[in-house]
Amino acid sequence: MSTGIILSIVGGLLAVYAISLYNRMRTTLNKVDNAWSGVDVELKRRYDLIPNLVETVKGYATHEKGTFEAVTRARSMGIEAKSVPEQAAAEGFLTQALRSVFAVAEAYPQLQANQSFLQLQEELGQTEGRIAFARQYYNDIVLRFNNLIQVFPNVLLAGMFGFEKRDFFEIDEGSRGPVKVEF
Repeated sequence: MSTGIILSIVGGLLAVYAISLYNRMRTTLNKVDNAWSGVDVELKRRYDLIPNLVETVKGYATHEKGTFEAVTRARSMGIEAKSVPEQAAAEGFLTQALRSVFAVAEAYPQLQANQSFLQLQEELGQTEGRIAFARQYYNDIVLRFNNLIQVFPNVLLAGMFGFEKRDFFEIDEGSRGPVKVEF
């Protein structure tokens, strides 16, 4: 065989490898984006429940204005977040603020017996579970993507194709654990 034919075959194999790798990276990145949309849906569901929860508790605990303002601020931060790290920080604040609301609610036995409050409490608990699942799924896909683009020789082609490491959705240590939704 001539050198030209061997070089053509090697070049063709490298091109097929590059195309295949690009397609795997793009597919995995699409899975990352899809997983993030799943997290986003659940966070929006949570954000929609919060005003109802705050209004229900407000009716019983009108002197807890600071607590309700903190929840409203944290909710706004979450809605306005533009990146995964911003979203994670906002979720940490929101989790802390919701804990405060439930701590306030514990002081009002009539509120704990209120049907609207109990229903909101149940929905929020279910939503927290969905958020945890969606967050874990997102982080699993991000890990897969980051591994794919950071190992040799993929790292060489990932840079050429413009693929960059994605951030995990991590909450800070102060807000780890579920929001308390049972009394």
